Amino acid sequence: MCDSARLSRRTLLALAAAVPVAVAAPASAAGPVLGGDRLAGNAVQVGSAAGLPRRLTARSWLVADHDTGEVLAAYRAHRRLPPASTLKMLFADTVLDRFPRGGRHTVTAADLAGIPAGSSLVGIQAGTTYTVDQLWQGVFLRSGNDAVHVLAHMNGGVARTVAQMRAKARELRALDTHVVSPDGFDHPGQLSSAYDLTLFARHGLRDPGFRAYCRTRTADFPAGGGKTFQIQNTDRLLSGAWGLRAYPGLIGVKNGYTSHAGNTYTGAATRGGRTLLVTVMHPGNSANAVYEQAAALLDWGFAQGASARPVGALVEPVSEGQGAVSEGRGAGPSPMSGSVAGGTVARGPSAGRLVEGAGTAVALLAGGAWALRRRRAPGRARGRHRE
Repeated sequence: MCDSARLSRRTLLALAAAVPVAVAAPASAAGPVLGGDRLAGNAVQVGSAAGLPRRLTARSWLVADHDTGEVLAAYRAHRRLPPASTLKMLFADTVLDRFPRGGRHTVTAADLAGIPAGSSLVGIQAGTTYTVDQLWQGVFLRSGNDAVHVLAHMNGGVARTVAQMRAKARELRALDTHVVSPDGFDHPGQLSSAYDLTLFARHGLRDPGFRAYCRTRTADFPAGGGKTFQIQNTDRLLSGAWGLRAYPGLIGVKNGYTSHAGNTYTGAATRGGRTLLVTVMHPGNSANAVYEQAAALLDWGFAQGASARPVGALVEPVSEGQGAVSEGRGAGPSPMSGSVAGGTVARGPSAGRLVEGAGTAVALLAGGAWALRRRRAPGRARGRHRE
């Protein structure tokens, strides 16, 4: 056999041996992405980009139909990011129905211990008696970490409440979320995603109490000594404050900001009998950008969403069972990517999720390297919590 023939044969054998390494994946790595494979992609996922806002700078966003659960468009929906006070939606999902609204509680100094410095506060005072209703107004309207901590102590303590929130996240199948504290403050490792925050909002809005609190604009709050002061909802699309107009049909639900997380927002609005959900995380410019981009995505959803092919779905809680559309490969249409929005390169889907595609060796190695970087990353500095 000539040298060229031997080289050709050796080359072919080498290539044949290399194929399984490049395309095969262990059986344990194969599995669906919650809501559909397209939601793991790093490009904008949308059935039709007609009218889609062009200047979206958020690091992650999602717009979905509240009633059907169809995800109409998304960008890095499963990217894990600090949630700021939008995590309070999960706190409410977990604790809201544990106490009657008319119940009363006299706050002690121990109830207010351990609140992180720089937290947003509604102004709760030790020695003053509050109704449960007033405490929840403090959570939803003013994003008060003091109100969260009082309710958490009433619930058996912060540690017990965190454990319950983690269990609730698993029940809701919000697997991108890791809870460290109930208030959403910048604790190292406290993470969620646009997908999970939308799940929290959708679940919460099924509760009449949750829905009523998140749409309340103002309330009178105890100041001690029989006096009260007015608190206003910090959701600028609800109140129309800070140079923004109130969004027509807005229901709520929750905004957030810390110096580390930046601005985060999950909103819901109804128009023409249809309710849409939107989550926007970390747009990275002005304080109003998170609201402006949420409003633009809602406008697109109401104008184009009825005819848009869904790119995924919001899963139902474990306790409510699953339909074929809720998860798994084939839950959505075949992949189609629009233009890539602004932001930095995603680190990848959360642990336990499979990257988009067939699970090649390169993708698996990249995912492993990402996970290793996460484990080795030093703790983040805590930031100021303003909403």
